[in-house]
Amino acid sequence: MQILAVTVWTTCCICCIVEAEIFTSIGQMTDLIFIEREVVQSLKEYIQAEESKLAAVKRWANKLEVLTHASTSDPEGFLAHPVNAYKLMKRLNTEWSELESLVLNDPSHGFISNISVHRQYFPDEEDEKGAAKALMRLQDTYNLDSESFSKGKLPGVRYNAFLTVDDCFDMGKTAYNEQDYYHAVLWMQQALRQMDAGEEAKASKADILDYLSYSVYQMGDLQRATELTRRLVSIDPSHQRAGGNLRYFERLLAKEIREMVRNKQDLAKEKPIQLGTYERPRDYLPEREIYEALCRGEGVKMTPKRRSKLFCRYRDGNRNPRLLLKPMKEEDEWDNPHIVRYLEALSDEEIEKIKELAKPRLARATVRDPKTGVLTTAHYRVSKSAWLEGDEDPVIARVNQRIEDVTGLTVDTAELLQVANYGVGGQYEPHFDFSRRPFDSNLKVDGNRLATYLNYMSDVEAGGATVFPDFGAAIWPRKGTAVFWYNLFRSGEGDYRTRHAACPVLVGSKWVSNKWIHERGQEFRRPCGLTEVD
Repeated sequence: MQILAVTVWTTCCICCIVEAEIFTSIGQMTDLIFIEREVVQSLKEYIQAEESKLAAVKRWANKLEVLTHASTSDPEGFLAHPVNAYKLMKRLNTEWSELESLVLNDPSHGFISNISVHRQYFPDEEDEKGAAKALMRLQDTYNLDSESFSKGKLPGVRYNAFLTVDDCFDMGKTAYNEQDYYHAVLWMQQALRQMDAGEEAKASKADILDYLSYSVYQMGDLQRATELTRRLVSIDPSHQRAGGNLRYFERLLAKEIREMVRNKQDLAKEKPIQLGTYERPRDYLPEREIYEALCRGEGVKMTPKRRSKLFCRYRDGNRNPRLLLKPMKEEDEWDNPHIVRYLEALSDEEIEKIKELAKPRLARATVRDPKTGVLTTAHYRVSKSAWLEGDEDPVIARVNQRIEDVTGLTVDTAELLQVANYGVGGQYEPHFDFSRRPFDSNLKVDGNRLATYLNYMSDVEAGGATVFPDFGAAIWPRKGTAVFWYNLFRSGEGDYRTRHAACPVLVGSKWVSNKWIHERGQEFRRPCGLTEVD
């Protein structure tokens, strides 16, 4: 019965992680923990079988060593005894064959078979690379140096986790192979720092210096690149590239020094490589600095004057029968545009049921390509999501009804409840919930996304805020609460101030569920305004 139970449980686990891109969902990654535990148990059983086998072989060897010592000291005298002669025949004909069979017996078959079953569900190279890039994203967003990650110095952590020299080296190689020399420098420098402190590693110091010196050169620091290459040559004079690179760097450096002398400039003093040593290259996102500052809790424009306009109240949905006895608690999060938070919007039991329904169906979240309108995955949205029908479980129907009651808007034309779980460094960079493509086929029937209702289904130890870069708001996840805002003005025009982002999750597992409410059916629930910005 126990074996059957393990088999059934394992099958359930496997079914939960059939999707690829495992690193994009912490919820699905948890299944790997249990699978790894089973593989470790299988490995221990293999080790025990090998130890038993070696113990038996050792007993044979010890017994035969005593016997052969006596027999070889006087072979004829030994064999003069007929029993010894008989036992020699027997040993060489039968017993040595049994020993041979014992040695040839391979206890690893069970372990190999077990791990082969699970290997097809293991993370692949893309998962490893995605997780590495996620650490770099967290490093940038939250201004964390490589040592903070390496030594496990993160806010809100419950478990110690450390990176070895080889871990840092692999992080640096991932960045280097992506031509991301900024992060390659940070991680190779950390690997070198830990190796210089005496930590042992499979990677050689020459390999680290090779990657580091060239990456530093790519960042435009010729003086440091030259010094690092000299250090590499002193360690490995026969290094294939180092000698040529050093001569090339020295020529460039000599030219640079002559120019500085001519212009009466001083050579920069070399300082340890830190986060601010080199400038991070700019990318496609214009509000990158504002967005990341808000994620850190910096630059929030909640002034005392603005805060004085915020209130809390009970919301009974215009005397809705379902809210009369227990009205919803509503808090203002922002005054204009108006964003509210509902307290006790979901119970713990409802949250667990929603997660249970969604988890087997989680798939990489998609975005709509702004040029083609086609749904596709994107590096700026790292999460997995599932869509739940209202009639598949009473809990979903109850949540949909609650959203309708408290907002006063019909959910008949709303999208299905979307459940999302964010992975390592999970995020969704600044975006609009409403469509800016009036010819989208999905708008022809139910109209644009009028409003967003966002349930927080978990607390997050660090990071994971919902931020609005346009007006400087940051809303932090609180389990069981929900936030609500309108994406469109009453005129139907998009409110471009509602561009928002889900900040990378630094520590924790972030679960949310979204309900996007569309325009059709709201004509008498939210009448049109007279001007564009009403």
